[in-house]
This record gives sequence, C-alpha cells and structure tokens, in this order.
Amino acid sequence: MIILGFESSCDETGVAAVCTERGLLAHALHSQIAMHQEYGGVVPELASRDHIRRVLPLTTEVLQKAGLSFGDIGAIAYTAGPGLAGALLVGASVAQSFAWARGLPAIPIHHLEGHLLSPLLASPRPDFPFVALLVSGGHTQLMRVDGVGDYELLGETLDDAAGEAFDKTAKLMGLGYPGGPALSQLAEQGDPSSYDLPRPKLHSHDLDFSFSGLKTAVLTRLRHLEKESGSLSAQQRANLAASTEAAIVDVLAAKALKALKQTGLKNLVVAGGVGANRHLRRQLLAALAARRGQVFFPPLDLCTDNGAMIAFAAAQRVRAGLVDLADTSHAFTVKPRWDLQDVCERETA
Repeated sequence: MIILGFESSCDETGVAAVCTERGLLAHALHSQIAMHQEYGGVVPELASRDHIRRVLPLTTEVLQKAGLSFGDIGAIAYTAGPGLAGALLVGASVAQSFAWARGLPAIPIHHLEGHLLSPLLASPRPDFPFVALLVSGGHTQLMRVDGVGDYELLGETLDDAAGEAFDKTAKLMGLGYPGGPALSQLAEQGDPSSYDLPRPKLHSHDLDFSFSGLKTAVLTRLRHLEKESGSLSAQQRANLAASTEAAIVDVLAAKALKALKQTGLKNLVVAGGVGANRHLRRQLLAALAARRGQVFFPPLDLCTDNGAMIAFAAAQRVRAGLVDLADTSHAFTVKPRWDLQDVCERETA
C-alpha cells in the first residue's frame, strides 16, 4: 500500500509518499524560516496561510518524483497534533478532502510518533525495544519503545524543552532566528570550558529535565560580561555559545545514558530537530561505543518536521494492524495539545 502523508504542525510544510513494503518513495519540504526571520519567531497566522499556499504544489512534486498518480494511493496520513491549531487544520483538511474524494481511509498521526519512528527510515535501523530521546523545539522526552504503538514515558522536561533552551539563549545573545542552529554554528568557534554554567537536574535520581535555570544563568553571565567590558568580544560570544551548548548536551546525554541503564537496553534512538546537533551526536556516539551499545539518528534531512515521518508512521501502524482501513467516515479534529501516551495501544486497549 502507498500512503500519502502531510505535515503542517508548525513552520514546515511537508508531503511524502511511503510504501508499506518499499519504504520512502519521495518527499518534498518547504521551510518558512525566511518568512518568520524578520519577526524573530513563528507567527501562527502567517504559518497557516503559507501552508495553504505550499501544500498542493508540494503534493504535485511528490507524485511526480515518485512516478505516481492519485489512483496509486491507498491511504492518506496527516499530522493531527500537537502543534499550532490553524497550521494543523490546513494539513488535516487537505488530507481529509483527498481521502473523501478518493474514498480512502485518512490516518491521523501524532507528530511525536512521527519523530519517534523516523530513525527507522535510516540504514542501519534499530530493532525494538529501544530508548528514544525526543528533542525538538517544543518537546524533550525519554521514551521506552517496545514496538509501534507501545511507548512508555520515562522522563520529560519540567519547563523549557532543549530546543527552547537553544532558541531562548540565542535570542539573549542577539543571534538570528532560528536561534538553535545559529548558536550551534557560533559554538564551533568557542571553548566550551570557558564559562561554568549549570547542568540542571544532571544528578537527579529521575529522568526528567529542566532548562529554564540555564537560560537565567546565561542572562546573568551576559550582564556580568557586559558590565565588565561594555560589550562582548567575538570570542567571548563564541565561548558563551559553546559553554551553553555543552551544558545542554551534557544533560541530554547523561539522562539518555541513565535511561539505558535503568531499562537494561542497549540501543538509543535520537529524534527531533535537536538530533541534528553535531556536539550531541559526537558525545552520544562516543558514549554508546564505550558501552557497546548503538545510537541511531534519522537522516539529517529528516530531523526537522517533514511529511516522510508522518507517512512512514502511518505505514508502520498499518503494518502492525493498528489502523482500521475500512473506516472512511472522514470525521476529524486536530489536537494542538496531545499526549503521546494517548496513542499507546498498550495503555488504551
């Protein structure tokens, strides 16, 4: 079966075609970064309007790349949440309209489940069970994954997500939008040991995270440096960026390793936009190699939000028998706030 998937939860419009037997056939993505840069962040109304402009041309592009027509499509998938309500409604309504017109089932997919399963698109791919570290702009969670639809929450952030910590500290330093990649790029030129920044909850007994205190510490350090010298030198800025990145990565890596130890599992999956961070990848690859484990990442071009992960998650649910393909009712809603545990078959059965 070939599944056409739509992703429109925030500031990327993604469309993809995935075959349940052959995997990813084609995908196309449009990022709204350039549009939102002058505002310093995502403007929900502009995001929704841009999704409307992009979704149909991207659909045509994917079908052409894959050599498909709508007659080849067996099901439609879309991100139903979490995300921006207006943005979600664009993808959901387009997907449901296509499904209704063709008499096909429409499969609502949890955005984080898409990220969670996206490393299975890479080669080599992890086997179940594994621990997953979900790190994005809005979410930081550790999950035990025993199979498709079989997820257990091990720990999550109590305040800011790791991506928010990157973005907010970047904004404090006057870096452009999106802040996370800008801060990481600047950090490559700095010394991560220059400034002693806190690692919140690094030594706690649980698997939860907290990053709001780090943001405050960066602000305090900035004010101190500016008071001393009037303005930060280029090297001071790079050193502060490197120290901030190191603090975030140290916490993420330590908690992920603790989760592996507590569960007795050897494989770690890292997914979400922060999973593209080079420092995090290097640290986890070295740590897992030393412990004779493995760490898996999605392909770099699939770390951010994309349609491929949504279509693929739907394909995995179909293969696992978790989708009623006979349901073509097309009644739908979107869920701007949606707990990943709500899609766990073990919990809801």
